[in-house]
Amino acid sequence: MRTISPTLALRQARLHLLEHGNCPTGAIDERLARSWRRSLEAGLLPTGRLVPTENASGGHLRQTLAGNHELLAHSRPVMDYLFEQVRHSQSVVVLADNRGTLMHTLGDAYFLGRAERVALACGASWHEEHRGTNAIGTALAEASGVEIHGAEHFLERNSFLTCAAAPILSATGSLLGILDISGDQRSGHPHTLGLVNTAARMIENRLVIASCRRNIRLHLHAHPEGIGSVAEGIVAVSADGWIVGANRSGLALLRLGAADLGATLLERTLDLRLDALLSRHMRRPHQSTQVHLHDGTVLFVQVHVDPAAVTAVTRPALGAGGVGATPRATSDALAQLDTGDVRWRSAADKARRVVDKPIPLLLQGESGVGKELFARAFHDSGPRRGGPFVAINCAALPENLIESELFGYAPGAFTGARKEGSLGRLREAHGGTLFLDEIGDMPLPMQTRLLRVLQERSVTPVGAGKPVAVDFALVCATHCKLREEAEQGRFRSDLYYRINGLTVLLPALRERTDFSALTDSLLASLNPERDVHLAPELLDRLGQHPWPGNLRQYASVLRTACAMLGPDEDCIDWPHLPDDLAEELQATARPMPAPAVPREPQNLQEMSQAAIRQALESSRGNISLAARTLGISRQTLYRKMNA
Repeated sequence: MRTISPTLALRQARLHLLEHGNCPTGAIDERLARSWRRSLEAGLLPTGRLVPTENASGGHLRQTLAGNHELLAHSRPVMDYLFEQVRHSQSVVVLADNRGTLMHTLGDAYFLGRAERVALACGASWHEEHRGTNAIGTALAEASGVEIHGAEHFLERNSFLTCAAAPILSATGSLLGILDISGDQRSGHPHTLGLVNTAARMIENRLVIASCRRNIRLHLHAHPEGIGSVAEGIVAVSADGWIVGANRSGLALLRLGAADLGATLLERTLDLRLDALLSRHMRRPHQSTQVHLHDGTVLFVQVHVDPAAVTAVTRPALGAGGVGATPRATSDALAQLDTGDVRWRSAADKARRVVDKPIPLLLQGESGVGKELFARAFHDSGPRRGGPFVAINCAALPENLIESELFGYAPGAFTGARKEGSLGRLREAHGGTLFLDEIGDMPLPMQTRLLRVLQERSVTPVGAGKPVAVDFALVCATHCKLREEAEQGRFRSDLYYRINGLTVLLPALRERTDFSALTDSLLASLNPERDVHLAPELLDRLGQHPWPGNLRQYASVLRTACAMLGPDEDCIDWPHLPDDLAEELQATARPMPAPAVPREPQNLQEMSQAAIRQALESSRGNISLAARTLGISRQTLYRKMNA
């Protein structure tokens, strides 16, 4: 039987796609077929005109570069090395962000035409929606390394290229950017994709080490000589033993996925506790330790603790509290709110790094998660703590008063104005911190005036002609996805980029792993002179409640329950709850009806399934909690449930 050439197969598959909207099954690689379909759905045609996409403006590009400072800093040395390997192959080394925007290029693009040189300039977009199937855009869409050669490009104008690209992931598994080598398709090399994949792993390892300085780091490999190589696994562990970050090799060696980060204790994967590892590290700092996974696999581990993290990590882990003690990164106001949740602590750690810098902070999270509490603690943890903290709820101000409320007004500026005028909330924040809550609800005209204030660092009161200088740290908060609001025109994109110096996401109450410690902290603040606690069964039920109002709702429930305690009572139980909440909690706590004739498990498979059912019932279907109870990962639990 005669086989058709790859070029002819591509041509026939492309024609079939254009005529029928899909490629014949098996005609081309399925990943390539998916990309072609996405390109067609984006309105592109192989021979059609390119969708007009301007390069990012100077300001937008500067914002993109600033927002990816860490990625760029750790990528440039690796890109220099990578370019040395391909210097004589008519190739360009490219770094793009997680939207396909080119941020840094290396190489002599003389083999490209004039238009293509522009297309490979910093600021250009190589997202699939704009350029069709290409290594950068397709690696973004597939979140994996890809090679696109010649006619595999969806747009025929790009068929002279051969490109290999690989994603760069963060310590928590999020996609940060794409590393790419592009060149003339006549000079393509079969090992280019492997070279790019290796370089991307080198960048990832540098990023994991840099971003996890405040954590204990475990460097892993199946052979002791592999520690320190590009193939080593790197795992970040909090002082209380939770795995909070890792590179891809680290996850693979521990049989974990990105979803397990922040939800898995180290001792659930290794046969050696964290305190034992740290103790050995203190005795023999530069030697590796042999450990076993629970399936018997042998690994070698070397512990690293950054000197700057000794107070935050080593002492709590080795002190009287042991591994279970709650670490305090510092004694600042943010630390006083830290009750042990990994995601909350990560948000606080990031915020601390900008507390003394002129970088605005944007807090995102559901209503009631404690954004204002976090903002006030941020203010109290920085050099402006002696200045005012001015909080404004943008959603609560009447639209007809918001201008005078924010910007103030001159004496006699309008009918009803105070004769002495008004400073306005922005000027009241001078020397301190301005907190704009629910900024997504600010009317568009006010957004324009606020942007001018932030750009010029001055305020012009209503009815006054002379601006007044202001100096304040800016913290904004919103429950909505502000980027999407900006993209859809409901929020000024230039204001979004101005206030989004650093964004941190505060977890919802149902997502936090510190519910018990958080409850103790709330009760202590509500009853400073009385030792009040929750009955264990009630604490368990409250911990499984979804809490749509988050901390605000939970604190209100506890406040009411404390008020219902008798003079000699110190234990909150069911009778102290509001009737509606007690009824709701008890309704969800009703057990499933037992089978008519209970039967003991007869074999290992049945015992395993019985244990899974019991864990799921106890956790009310919470997969993460059930997996922690069973001592396995969520992926393993899903696999066993579907077996």
